[in-house]
Amino acid sequence: MRGPPATGDQAGDLFVHAPIRMRRAVLAVLSTGILVIAGCAREAGGGGPGTEGTADAGEVLLQPAAAQGPDPFTRSTVEPAGAAPAAPRTTPPGTRPPGDGAPRTLPGSTPGLYGGTRSVASCDVGQQIRLLAADPAREEAFAQAAGVPRAGVPDFLRGLTPVVLRADTRVGNHGFRAGSTTTFQSVLQAGTAVMADGHGLPRVRCACGNPLSRPAGAGDAEGGRGEKWAGYDPARTVVVAPAPKTVAELVVVDADHNSWMARAVGDEGARDRTPEVPPPYAPGTDITGPLPDVPPTKSKEPKPPKPPKKPIPSRSTPGPGDCPTPAAPTPPGEAVAATVEPTGAPVPVPVPTNCPTPTGLPSDGPTDEYPELPTDEPTGTPADPDEPPQDLVPPMTDEPQTSIRLPWQDDMEASVGG
Repeated sequence: MRGPPATGDQAGDLFVHAPIRMRRAVLAVLSTGILVIAGCAREAGGGGPGTEGTADAGEVLLQPAAAQGPDPFTRSTVEPAGAAPAAPRTTPPGTRPPGDGAPRTLPGSTPGLYGGTRSVASCDVGQQIRLLAADPAREEAFAQAAGVPRAGVPDFLRGLTPVVLRADTRVGNHGFRAGSTTTFQSVLQAGTAVMADGHGLPRVRCACGNPLSRPAGAGDAEGGRGEKWAGYDPARTVVVAPAPKTVAELVVVDADHNSWMARAVGDEGARDRTPEVPPPYAPGTDITGPLPDVPPTKSKEPKPPKPPKKPIPSRSTPGPGDCPTPAAPTPPGEAVAATVEPTGAPVPVPVPTNCPTPTGLPSDGPTDEYPELPTDEPTGTPADPDEPPQDLVPPMTDEPQTSIRLPWQDDMEASVGG
């Protein structure tokens, strides 16, 4: 039979009088338990409620593409059909690029920074909106981490573009645990499905719904926590910087055809198209290595309206200055002045065919028709304009007139006879 359980004092006496080997075993078990608890807290992002869960800035968590990771906001919204494999490398593994080995910073508008499948989204944006809306506390925490009001979370997510990382990328990560937001630094493996904004920055990790931001501090990617995947090289990690200005589309790699495609910002692949001007390097180029300079995209500013053109007069209707001015007729006997060429031939003067015929000037050619004269008789016989009126001309008789008597002749004869 067992005796009654030992009290606390008795247990302490037993521990004191126990053999040294047993005491060492007990201390080892207690130490292991403390380390396990501390490790879980650090893996979850460190810190508890009230401390915002900020992890050590010198520690970086390595997150494989398919792993959900600590403190997820939601379950995964990754669309497997839209996922793309990691970008192939054209340089041997372990070959460090020129520089100090720090992560390379690339603007979010860099062609080939992201990949995807043509006409297929890598994340279900609608499902992400519904999952957050179902839990007001999570939606509020998500809004604070993303820097948007809670009412604006749906529009914020709809304005993002689902794509896939093509290089191991350093980010600031924000989780949700015990009603509070946790913050930690991480490296996302190439092939991770994310949502990018209009400046090309990854803003949401689709495997866990966590908001993303730019990494804080340099971080120690060399000694990052977590399991390293094949081909991981801290010197070939990438940090995404915002593009100098908002872009209308992201030029990404179509993983199925190893070709370029342009995906409009805020679109889930329905409007994917081939870019008009392809980048100056191949889709399979390793973006963690040296890249040729990409010419900046010209902004399309609206041009001012052109002033209306002055109407050009039609040549079919001559203007007032096109027709020659009629000259006075040349008097008889005078020579007509003409311009002659050196050969002696007269220079023809072009005259527009549509000029009106001048009136009141003599015609040089023969006239076959005479103008109609007014008639003063019912029969229509034309009147001679040179004849005097009929009442002023004495009637003509058949007898010829031999002389004409004047009135003074009659008076003279009367005075003589008398």
